[in-house]
Amino acid sequence: MFDWDLWRSWEEWISQPVFLDFVLVVGIAIASYFALRILMSSITARVTSWLSRRKGRLSHYGIEVFKHTSRLLIAAMALQIGLAVVDLGPGWEDQVSHLWFLVLALQFGLWVGAAIALWKEETISDKAGQDNQLTVTMVALTFRIILWAVVLLSVLANLGVDITAFVASLGIGGIAIALAVQALLSDLFASASIGVDKPFTTGNFIVFGDIAGTIEYIGLKTTRIRSLSGEQVICSNTKLLQQTLHNYSRMKERRVVFNLAISFRTPIDKVREVPPLIRQVISSTNQTRFDRAHLSAFADYALKFEIVYFVLSADYNVYMDIQQAINFSLLEELDKRDIKFAMPVRALEFLDEVPLPEGSRAGKDPAISQTGR
Repeated sequence: MFDWDLWRSWEEWISQPVFLDFVLVVGIAIASYFALRILMSSITARVTSWLSRRKGRLSHYGIEVFKHTSRLLIAAMALQIGLAVVDLGPGWEDQVSHLWFLVLALQFGLWVGAAIALWKEETISDKAGQDNQLTVTMVALTFRIILWAVVLLSVLANLGVDITAFVASLGIGGIAIALAVQALLSDLFASASIGVDKPFTTGNFIVFGDIAGTIEYIGLKTTRIRSLSGEQVICSNTKLLQQTLHNYSRMKERRVVFNLAISFRTPIDKVREVPPLIRQVISSTNQTRFDRAHLSAFADYALKFEIVYFVLSADYNVYMDIQQAINFSLLEELDKRDIKFAMPVRALEFLDEVPLPEGSRAGKDPAISQTGR
């Protein structure tokens, strides 16, 4: 049996102004949402088409920013239109205004965040930006943190939260967190120092301690190095900067010092020919600059020459090829002049009738009349 009392109570509740206003607001908001979606899609397409015909980075950024327009913003605009048409009272309008500010703040963060991400990608993709990859990453991360911190504080301030006390509490909490992650922060600051000061970049060949290798990747905490023996060495940024680094990739030329030793039995006129000969050999070799060649010392078994020259290349293989060519040329030229290399020798001198202590057995024995020394 149909309950007429329930129907009357339901009809009375539906016929109340508040319910009707609510339904009207929702209906207008839904209609406005679809209308705004169509309008925004049309505007975005036209703006994108217009910007695509223009040259410059700003136009490209504008296209990407428009693509990151949130549907939540459109929904908030539609709801605001519904509330503007139907008056629900100051209480509802106050709550919706907070929602409106929240959506606008989030949308602003999305737009600026998209621009920062696009700037980071384009900068790193450039050849000049590849050497500054760590710096670009740190700058982009810093701006994103500042951006969302400002958005969060603005939203809280709009909601009536006392952000002064909140910021103070964040400061105390930040000190506690900094003490807890001191090692991590040290590596982060070290990576920032690497990005700004640039003691080395990706692709540089460095030597420190017993490690020699090529920089493969510089991260926020560690740096990866491909060693000469083939394995990957991972080193903390903080410990890496505490080392004395030799960056051979920034060496424009290589200073070479080597010695040449010839026999003491070489005639003096041929000894005088050796420095000019060395100068001639080195000067005739490509990618070299002769410095000096001198008879530097009288060694135990040789006449020692010290030779200094420069290889006009930082490539180690080029240096070894040049040194090998110089050595072959010196071998040929010294052999033509019959100049011998020194070899360790020991000479024995025999003396006759060495006086011996009187009365010794050696003096009485005629078989022991000489001694070798």
